Amino acid sequence: MKKVRLLILALIIPAGIVSGQQDPVLSHYMFSTQTYNPGYSGMSGMIMATALTRQQWVGFPGAPSTMNFNVSAPFSLFGLRSGAGLLIEADKYGFSNDIELNLSYSYLLPIGSGTLGAGFSAGMINKTISPEWFIPSGPGHTPPGGDPLIPENDESFLALDIAAGIYYQALSYYVGFSVTHLNQPKIKYSETATYISREYYLTAGYYFQLPNPAFELIPSVFIVNDGAATQYLATAMVRYNKKIWGGVSYRMNDAITGFAGIELYNGLKIGYGYDFPISEIRKGTSGSHEFIVSYSFDLGLGKSVTRYKSIRFL
Repeated sequence: MKKVRLLILALIIPAGIVSGQQDPVLSHYMFSTQTYNPGYSGMSGMIMATALTRQQWVGFPGAPSTMNFNVSAPFSLFGLRSGAGLLIEADKYGFSNDIELNLSYSYLLPIGSGTLGAGFSAGMINKTISPEWFIPSGPGHTPPGGDPLIPENDESFLALDIAAGIYYQALSYYVGFSVTHLNQPKIKYSETATYISREYYLTAGYYFQLPNPAFELIPSVFIVNDGAATQYLATAMVRYNKKIWGGVSYRMNDAITGFAGIELYNGLKIGYGYDFPISEIRKGTSGSHEFIVSYSFDLGLGKSVTRYKSIRFL
């Protein structure tokens, strides 16, 4: 039975690669904005490093597994407020194993009560496939060698990958739009040529102060479109004293996610999320797990750069 499920998954995934590439699904999108929007680089005003790991559809052979690390920092370039970022991501699913590395730059412009970041990123993406086909016995089943579009051997290809985005952060809300795989990288295997389609991201959130000033309600939305299908994710999160949070997300026709996190000490945050699938795939999996760790610190390594004229504040 496992071999049958693996065959189904293996057939679905390569078909998706031909028409478009679905970037890894992340439940902690609100804590890992740098992953999909280079306009966010340096937005926090601090050096921010984030590591994330996701095990999707646990128990399902060939299920996606993602590891992500990103870091960003503000700096000044020719007197302009700027931000820079680095993203390293490894995504494994079915027969495929993708590794991406890119650098990002953003221009930070104060507007109203907030800051607008406009940025781009460029780097390399390496796509590797290592097929292990299971062909049922009996008539009517064609082996992979009978179709030149079906790879039989290990294949690997390296391509340039570009993204761009804008992000606006105000005191009580944020909104961002970005496009990954802007140049639609062409992947050329020995017998076939495919491309990675553009992914369009739209995200927004609002900070509601509850009657108890220690609590905040933070609803947000996350929408992804690859030109063929659209994925919708809505989240409601409650945060206490800006250090402890918990919430629930709904990914349309896919999963319900519960997540929670805590800031252990100044700048270090840890979070966990569990996806309960609501689609038919729930029959073959126990769910998905996602862990995230982030650390933020200022350029003064803990020393305040603020100078006060009054001796009262020394």
